[in-house]
Amino acid sequence: MSQLIFGPVPSRRFGKSLGIDLSPEKKQCNFDCLYCELAAAKAIDTIHNPPAVNEVIEELESALQEHPDIDVITITANGEPTLYPFLDELVDRIEKIKNGYETLILTNASTIGDTKIQRTLAKLDTVKLSLDCVTEKCFKKLDRPTDNVKLSDIIEGIRQFRKNYKGKMILEILMVHSLNDTQEEIERFNKILPTLGADRIDIGTVDRPPAYPIEPLSYKELHKIAQQFDANLPIHIASRHRAKEACTRYSDEEILSTLAKRPLTKEDIETLFDKKTMERFNELLRQKKIDIKKRGEITFYGTAFSKQKKKNISPSPLTKETF
Repeated sequence: MSQLIFGPVPSRRFGKSLGIDLSPEKKQCNFDCLYCELAAAKAIDTIHNPPAVNEVIEELESALQEHPDIDVITITANGEPTLYPFLDELVDRIEKIKNGYETLILTNASTIGDTKIQRTLAKLDTVKLSLDCVTEKCFKKLDRPTDNVKLSDIIEGIRQFRKNYKGKMILEILMVHSLNDTQEEIERFNKILPTLGADRIDIGTVDRPPAYPIEPLSYKELHKIAQQFDANLPIHIASRHRAKEACTRYSDEEILSTLAKRPLTKEDIETLFDKKTMERFNELLRQKKIDIKKRGEITFYGTAFSKQKKKNISPSPLTKETF
């Protein structure tokens, strides 16, 4: 499989997903979130050398023929997919070939204030928008955006988008100790979230190896925080669960490509890979082509851990006071 298309991968919330990576060469994002599972990189506002729409569609059509038992086509990126300059055309082309599959985009919501982006996203079945913070102080520390991204534009953009969007809008809040789990932030969330009209609000925490040394919350802590949110909000605690059985056969190249895009747990792998693929996986593991990394009590398998060097950027100092 190509660099542009990856998976299928089991998603905790959306089923068996076939992913489209609109920034396959490297991370290109207007955020540099502390919790990002990709290597740290300076935030930028433009995707350089974007793939052509025809190339994406050709490879998607091929992947759909090979993996017809998926649930959703997911538009994402090694970074922020709405920075892709041909997104509107791509969404229109996907709509013509999706053949009944659901469409989904995973976005950090940084561009949702742009009415053109709103019109494009409105064509998708599900839009998942991140909203980790609702105060500027938290936003700048946790999501680390470029200067062109304003939190006020994001919040108002979500509010305006909801007025016209007929699909399913999901907000995601990823909780990090001492940043967005504070009483101040929760109180502010309780003022803002009821005005946004989300169909579901997922609160979760770091469960994949992050770019920076931050502390995740336990399930017990997440549950306690959930109880502090307005009782009328559609809060959902996003915890790992076993996806439905979805065993698929992968080549060596597809295994490595999939793990490069997204680290998987043993449970994910056993759910996703068929017997022959498990044999290939174990051989690649023996050859040390697959890396292993522990995150709390969970072991992740990937191919990019050893490449996550931070020396290429100079982020603001992350002292204990930051957290």
